[in-house]
Amino acid sequence: MNLSVTSESNTYTFTISGRIDTLTAPELETKFTEIEPHADKVIFDMTGVEYISSAGMRAIVATHRAMAKKDGLVLKGLTKNVRTIINLTGFTKILHIEE
Repeated sequence: MNLSVTSESNTYTFTISGRIDTLTAPELETKFTEIEPHADKVIFDMTGVEYISSAGMRAIVATHRAMAKKDGLVLKGLTKNVRTIINLTGFTKILHIEE
């Protein structure tokens, strides 16, 4: 997984590519934990994500829960594979997804 984080005001954009799996999800969680106190809104730009495992989904749901009392988490740029996984898990009902 490749991960970069940019910020504008209190909105943090995580640009993610590669695989979010058991090996890489902890890095995503750690980076989120670092910025959480400062973030009002978090955007996960997942345009380059080719695969996501249950560990990756767990990291996304944990971020969603942490941001629920603020301006929230937005997922954008989902690839077909990632969108299929999110649909199958039923998380499309709780996650904010933008094209």
